[in-house]
Amino acid sequence: MSEKKKQLETWLYSAAGVAGIFAIVVLANWIFGSIRARVDLTESRLFTLSKGTREMIKGLDTQVALRFYATGDEAMPVFMKSYARQVEDLLLEIKGASGGKIVLQKFDPKPDSDAEDSAELDGVTAQAVDLDRSIYLGLAASCLDQVAAVPFLSPSREDLLEYDIARLIAQVSRPKKNVIGVMSALPVFGNMPNPMMMQMGQRGSEPWVFLSDLQGDFDVREIQASATEIDKDVTLLVVVHPADLSEDAEYAIDQFLMRGGRLLVFVDPLCLSAGGGNPQQMMMGGGGQDSSTLKKLFEGWGLTLEPGKVVADMEYRSIFNRDGGPSVVPVVLRLTAGALDAKDVITSGIDDLMFPFAGSLSGKPPEGIQMETLIKSSKQSQLVDSMTARFSEKQILKDFAPSNTEYALAVRLRGKFKTAFPDGKPGEKKDEGKEGEAKADAEKKDGEKKEEADKSPPGLKECKEETAVIVVADADFLSDQFAVRAGNLFGQRIVMPANGNLALVQNMVDQLGGDTRLIGVRSRGSQRRPFTLIQKMEAEAQSRYQEKINSLERDLEETEQRLGELQRGKKDAGQAMILSPEQQAEVERFHKRRAQVRMELKQVRKEFRQDVESLETTIKWINIAGMPALVAVAGVALAWAARRREKAS
Repeated sequence: MSEKKKQLETWLYSAAGVAGIFAIVVLANWIFGSIRARVDLTESRLFTLSKGTREMIKGLDTQVALRFYATGDEAMPVFMKSYARQVEDLLLEIKGASGGKIVLQKFDPKPDSDAEDSAELDGVTAQAVDLDRSIYLGLAASCLDQVAAVPFLSPSREDLLEYDIARLIAQVSRPKKNVIGVMSALPVFGNMPNPMMMQMGQRGSEPWVFLSDLQGDFDVREIQASATEIDKDVTLLVVVHPADLSEDAEYAIDQFLMRGGRLLVFVDPLCLSAGGGNPQQMMMGGGGQDSSTLKKLFEGWGLTLEPGKVVADMEYRSIFNRDGGPSVVPVVLRLTAGALDAKDVITSGIDDLMFPFAGSLSGKPPEGIQMETLIKSSKQSQLVDSMTARFSEKQILKDFAPSNTEYALAVRLRGKFKTAFPDGKPGEKKDEGKEGEAKADAEKKDGEKKEEADKSPPGLKECKEETAVIVVADADFLSDQFAVRAGNLFGQRIVMPANGNLALVQNMVDQLGGDTRLIGVRSRGSQRRPFTLIQKMEAEAQSRYQEKINSLERDLEETEQRLGELQRGKKDAGQAMILSPEQQAEVERFHKRRAQVRMELKQVRKEFRQDVESLETTIKWINIAGMPALVAVAGVALAWAARRREKAS
């Protein structure tokens, strides 16, 4: 009997233990399931709330309401559920860090519900998933009488999610938008076709994406290239490709700078976008003036844009697929973190830029002006003629010779500027004393009051306070062709940054005329992690490969020259079409040389592939065996330390 009792107790204890463990697991799952926590193990802290966002929400002086609209799980597509949860987690994290300044509400806009009406009023729209189903995943913000919304939070903008939310909060919490002026010879504001073209079905072009983004944060005004004065409420002037700008317009920019305004200038020695947006014209450079500078202002600032020259860089070159194979293009620069100033807030978080046919900036500013290089080429670069760059990429590769110079692609000037027009407004001196007698008589009759009204205010000679100018030696990188890629999701056109080009210009605008806290939010680490070591290996292999090709081409030229000399030396006209023994020997020698070069080229490619495969194998073994080996070593070390402590005790 005692044996049966013992067995029963054992069974009961076991059952109770299992039940207890089950209860603990369920309780722990319920507790930890209600806690929203994330561990960010990425190097660039891609999923951690940035310092800029924390500063922004803590600096709010008025409460901001966020309304998150998300269709319930039962109707949400599977691939959208996890993203909706990620959005909600981030919103809760922002709310928690705001100290009560952010109020968050979540709505499920079911058909014909009040939540659906609220979403429509806030500007959050439904996206069709299939013929009979639509979903909501959007965010609206309100502060006092300001309301703004992100109609649809696309998963394709996952890496910009925090920035989109932070910008939305900044939009509604800012009492008045700063005014930015944009002056450009390019159709950055878009354009409408003439009536004849509209009848033929041609549509106008949309504003460039970089400008549309700025319009969301600022009051953007178009400044005509013929302007003789910049509005006084403009705090930042953005000048894009100022081709053939008159001295009067340069004087207006100069005086804007003298009164404390800030400048962001994009000049270009070879602007593809001057073709008016037509891809064929853009590549041929037709349809507009394809080079630009600010001659008078640059002279005053001690700055020079190398005329007719673009930067070719083998380390930051681009590779495109053309004619069924890879094509190396050293004049379309694919700039990584090494080309950017890691210590500057504008460029520190960006590691992927595309600069097509960029120029080089140089010079020595006058006393009192400090020049800083924000973006530069590598030392494996040289300046090439812009016409050669446009029409003969093969010639650039053939003649490429690194200059061992880092060319400045973007610079910032800071200090108290002096006017670039010390003699005053252009044409003032020429007009003095040239009025006709009739005009003089009319002025006398108008009286002193009229004279004072007509008298122009004297030009400013120097800034009262320090200001800043950023100059970039490329304008094409702003165009949609090089900055964004477009897609379609649920029938909606989605525009995504193709690289860091948009982030760069927005950072520049924010530093010069906006909210600098947004820079830290936008310039998060990119998920594109280029293999810089492999890129350098490719550049070295390409250099060796090109040397072999150049050698073969020189041999071909010498062979053709030698054959021509032998042909001209023939005396019998009847033998003109028959190769002489000397010519046959020369052709045979060339064929042997060509076969030898081809073998050498194969060897170069083989060595390069072996180097890359060796590097990949090393990285693979580090990833596979590195952590287990580290754990094993740590375990052995701990065991050895424990044994020593036991012996010591």
